[in-house]
Amino acid sequence: MRNLLPLLLILSCILWAASCRKDFEFDTSNGDLQFSKDTVFLDTVFTNIGSSTYSLKVYNRSGTDIEIPSIQLEDGASSRYRLNVEGVAGNTFENIPLYARDSLYIFIETTYDIAAANELEFLYIDNLLFDSGANEQRVPLVTLVKDAIFLYPSTLADGSKESLLLGLDDQGNELRIEGFLLEDDELNFSDEKPYVIYGYAAVSENKVLTIQPGARLHFHESSGILVGTGGSLKINGLLSEDPELLENEVIFEGDRLE
Repeated sequence: MRNLLPLLLILSCILWAASCRKDFEFDTSNGDLQFSKDTVFLDTVFTNIGSSTYSLKVYNRSGTDIEIPSIQLEDGASSRYRLNVEGVAGNTFENIPLYARDSLYIFIETTYDIAAANELEFLYIDNLLFDSGANEQRVPLVTLVKDAIFLYPSTLADGSKESLLLGLDDQGNELRIEGFLLEDDELNFSDEKPYVIYGYAAVSENKVLTIQPGARLHFHESSGILVGTGGSLKINGLLSEDPELLENEVIFEGDRLE
């Protein structure tokens, strides 16, 4: 019996090693990944303003643990898209394990400078590539980038933002809000480009802000238009011929175009 104990111990070690090794053995992905979306459409963004974060879920529907040789953006380091795969940021990832009947998340964002395209609107497309060669799978990433006119408070010498005086409280303290006075050459909003406003844009006393047909105004969080005493706001919206484009209406909305 004593002679059997070493043999049993050796067999136990072999079985334990085999079971552990199986836990870490992955088959190479064969191009059968499935995705929560065929194409990831990000929200429309304004030039140099980051998008919201979008997600893509990648599924391994098979009964086998697999390893994805690579996940990368087709444009590589020059891509304007940003990825985060399972909590790790980058644009190229290698040997990503994915257990049987499991999934992983990929988070996607973008920021684009439309000046490089020299257009008022630009459809920016890249592809998210999984593996390469015969097993390559791809998911297009698409976002519409728009040029815009940005209006915002200036930064003062002490690092604070320009502000507007609203009045005094009961103790005589100034009540201020982050904002700025519109200059004379900023008092006519046309339909040439959208306007993106940060903080409060104020119309001075005896001044008129005129908003032409088809103008689009987008307000960041905690932003708006203030009209001072004696100032006025003139909105020249008209009925549109196209009920979807609304080409003559004046539209006020937020700056997240989702």
